[in-house]
Amino acid sequence: MTISIPNIGLGTFRLQEQVVIDSVRTGIELGYRHIDTAQIYGNEAEVGQAIAASGVARNELFITTKIWIDNLAHGKLVPSLKESLRKLRLEQLDLTLIHWPSPKDAIPVAEYMAALAEAKAAGLTKLIGVSNFTNAHLAQAIAVVGAAEIATQQVEIHPFLQNRKVVEFSREQGIHITAYMPLAHGKVMQEPVIARIAERYQANPAQIALAWALQQGFAVIPSSTKRANLESNLKLQGIVLSAEEMAQIASLERNERLANPEGLAPAWD
Repeated sequence: MTISIPNIGLGTFRLQEQVVIDSVRTGIELGYRHIDTAQIYGNEAEVGQAIAASGVARNELFITTKIWIDNLAHGKLVPSLKESLRKLRLEQLDLTLIHWPSPKDAIPVAEYMAALAEAKAAGLTKLIGVSNFTNAHLAQAIAVVGAAEIATQQVEIHPFLQNRKVVEFSREQGIHITAYMPLAHGKVMQEPVIARIAERYQANPAQIALAWALQQGFAVIPSSTKRANLESNLKLQGIVLSAEEMAQIASLERNERLANPEGLAPAWD
């Protein structure tokens, strides 16, 4: 049975305590079924609380977490994932990602990918994948587990940073892409090109930016704390952009990387 990643998910980066509980609870109520968290977000327990309170059957939800760099060593990865499951009140994750490659490759890709594969074999997660990997890191990961085992590569993608080399290499390997920060922290709302296209569709700029990503076959995981935004981000499936509009948005590329933490980020492609 092929498990597919829902194309629209709810991101929870930077959302804490009651804010994340409310966001996830409202999101599930509105129809989101894909929830994305991470060990480093410090909100897995709150996400788990909101999921448990939602009343939605577990098999209808798709839950992702990500392994933090402190837990990449072979002896730490599986115990850390079990702790994530405890916080999330789950017996199994749908998708577990390596959040970032080990800084300066202190721990080899082969070590943590092998441990992640073991976590899957043990039934702790249905799918495994990677996040923020350069093409070189991804090639190393493929060498360990095979491209077919990597359910997605989650990377920053929005109109101002399109990560084309990474997308191209992932596609060549048949690896799906999940776009995080697809709204560039709200910057798409101020972009005149996107605003003009939005007017044509009686949509808002966020919906256009998300439609642009979805039309390229990416999954998207925007986050919001406002009910109206959560609702409108979900209501964009009817928007089909023309080739010309897709090209206009593609022309906004300016290598504007928002997630680039010093000492953590790899040497990007």
